[in-house]
Amino acid sequence: MADFSKHATENGSGSIDMTEKAERSSDDADIHGIPIEDAKYGTTQRGLKSRHIQLIAIGGCIGTGLFVGTGATLSTTGPAPLFLSFVVISAIVWVVMQCLGEMGTWIPTQGSSVPLFVTKYVEPSLAFAAGWNYWYAYAMLVASEVSAAAVVIGYWSNPVPVAVWITIVLGTIVILNIFVVSLYGESEFWFASIKIIGIIGLIILGIVLFFGGGPNHDRLGFRFWQRPGAFIPFAAPGDTGKFLAFWTALVKSGFAFILSPELVVLCAGETEAPRRNIPKASRRFVYRLMFFYILGTLVISVIVASNDDLLLQGINSGKSDAGASPFVVGIKRASIRGLDHVINAGDCAAVLILIRNLISATVILTSAWSAGNSFMYAGSRSLYSLALTGQAPAIFRTCNKHGVPWLCVMVTSLLACLVYLSVSSGSATVFQWFVNLTTISGYIAWIILLITYIRFRRALEFNGLLDQRPYKSPGQPYTSYCALFILSILTLTNGFQVFFPGKFTASSFLAAYITLPIVIVLYLGHKIWFRTPLFIRVDKIDIYSGKEEADRLEELDVPPVAKNVWEKIWFWIA
Repeated sequence: MADFSKHATENGSGSIDMTEKAERSSDDADIHGIPIEDAKYGTTQRGLKSRHIQLIAIGGCIGTGLFVGTGATLSTTGPAPLFLSFVVISAIVWVVMQCLGEMGTWIPTQGSSVPLFVTKYVEPSLAFAAGWNYWYAYAMLVASEVSAAAVVIGYWSNPVPVAVWITIVLGTIVILNIFVVSLYGESEFWFASIKIIGIIGLIILGIVLFFGGGPNHDRLGFRFWQRPGAFIPFAAPGDTGKFLAFWTALVKSGFAFILSPELVVLCAGETEAPRRNIPKASRRFVYRLMFFYILGTLVISVIVASNDDLLLQGINSGKSDAGASPFVVGIKRASIRGLDHVINAGDCAAVLILIRNLISATVILTSAWSAGNSFMYAGSRSLYSLALTGQAPAIFRTCNKHGVPWLCVMVTSLLACLVYLSVSSGSATVFQWFVNLTTISGYIAWIILLITYIRFRRALEFNGLLDQRPYKSPGQPYTSYCALFILSILTLTNGFQVFFPGKFTASSFLAAYITLPIVIVLYLGHKIWFRTPLFIRVDKIDIYSGKEEADRLEELDVPPVAKNVWEKIWFWIA
């Protein structure tokens, strides 16, 4: 920490002299004076392939927030707020992904992360607070995915204790992350592939049921938007209640997306050809959001009524049965026998609906495992990045011979063990705690990220390098300002429900807002202790460190050449 303070306050600006920047060679590239290559601790390796990155980009997004969390939102607010909230959040996440794409391709070095960017482009104290917030949030997201898996397993009224299932799920995630990074990449490639097949199948199933193609030949259409209605007024009658219902859905829907875009930039330092693969993943992100999330929630609103007695109103009452997933409820209501078990148990569903009895995987459990797998990777790399910049103990820089920061993986998994609270308090109740905690952490993280991007862009403009960006996102910087405004309002109103008469509880209030004072204390404590500047002056921002190495890697990159039409299709996908 002391070393970091020395480098952070150098020249009173938080960066190093421009002449020193120009003299650096790529072999001596560092992060604010902290050498990346260090024989004592080892370093990460570029073991992730293009296909890994493309599937990780969407794999971390499709988690139980879509398959399980949407049930509670639908039953509370109705189908219209659920659908509209996913449209709005998808737009915000797209902006976040574009910002990350630009910064991540500028310097895709080892330890690449949002806190690293904050250190370089804003100032060290904010980076310190952001970095620990990221690590804590990712560990909580691992716990939330494992907790959601326990909710779904309860569907079978399994006699096996929930602690056993938690241990199996969490243990598998740790094993996939602790040995070789390519093992994580490969597992996530197949996990995400299964999820994608599953969600495509569910969307097709929704379309079939919409037009009355189910076993009971009941044409659903938008019946449930008319009866019981598109909106369930929240806390007030009339239009006010409808708006509050939309805002409630908007706050809750963020959980399905929280901190998923960052997975791509965290992989930048461990992927081959980052300046080819990261922009590719960034550009396609919008289509994946539109198809999987927006269409997915539309399907949910069509096949399940908001007042269905099987729906997950059980999250608040502590139930953990079939109501955990609105997809499962919809399938049961359509009289598709057996398929509810297939969806709840695995992940390859409706495309293969005619041979459903042959499918043994399940959408939700695979989603929980996959998302938890990605969040474990992201949490460990966030802690590793903090150690690289001196904001965490140097021992966390330790990598094994395969380039995996194994100690970071172990410490992240220890915090994720909070999921064992499910044993005493109930999986569904604990799942809701994690939803609230991680959602506010994610909103704060995105606010800091957007501020960082704006500073990054100003530094490029000052140095006349704006046109030299390897990846240029559309609509900037205006889209960033709009997203920043909306996220700021969402953060402040994250727990507005607790302020209505009869709604206040200490646990709900703390879950909604506890992260905010923690981040402020981390920020002010670091700033007072190290006396860092409010902002690094634009003319002192270091935008060159690491660029030389990235330029060299780009020059050495030879894109694959397709030999036939099948290879063209494959190269386009992965």
